Amino acid sequence: MIAKLKGRLDSTGIDHAIIDVGGVGYLVGASSRTLSALGPAGEAVTVYTEMLVSEDSIRLVGFARGEERDWFRLLIGVQGVGSRVALAILSALEPAELHRAIATGDKAMVARANGVGPKLALRIVNELKDKIGAAPGAGAVLGGGMTPVAAGGLGADAISALQNLGFKPAEASSAVAQAEEELGEDATLDALVRLALRKAAK
Repeated sequence: MIAKLKGRLDSTGIDHAIIDVGGVGYLVGASSRTLSALGPAGEAVTVYTEMLVSEDSIRLVGFARGEERDWFRLLIGVQGVGSRVALAILSALEPAELHRAIATGDKAMVARANGVGPKLALRIVNELKDKIGAAPGAGAVLGGGMTPVAAGGLGADAISALQNLGFKPAEASSAVAQAEEELGEDATLDALVRLALRKAAK
């Protein structure tokens, strides 16, 4: 799995960027907000990524900030929200704005994103309101008082591993947070994934 790319911005398109890492160009889907944050072509960039694996494709989606990736994972866990819709939401709303909209039940704000109708906006609000904290902040607080793991660290890799095994983003984040708390900062990725799997399977 690929959790982060660090290299040079080769080029950007309407909905993607190409990141040159050691002479290999990675095509990364991205929100308009992320594309704006990357800056001009030729500049050094770091992109946090989510690998989406399906029967007929493997795609990378990139984010300028780890908290955007956390929100992407939460959003695609909602029925009817695919990667394109999730990116459209993150293009329309800052993470703090999205947090506030969900926490206060403001489905009209969520519906500002392209491709999000009133029914889907209501479903997003209803399904995520119990998984985030009440007060808007730098990042979401997941149900049970668990905070998202540090973006780009072993925790993010462990979450990605669990999602690739079929766990929902919120389930994976919660399980990895519990495993990190139990194992401490010196845990290896292998140990983290194994314990998180046991936590998530309960």
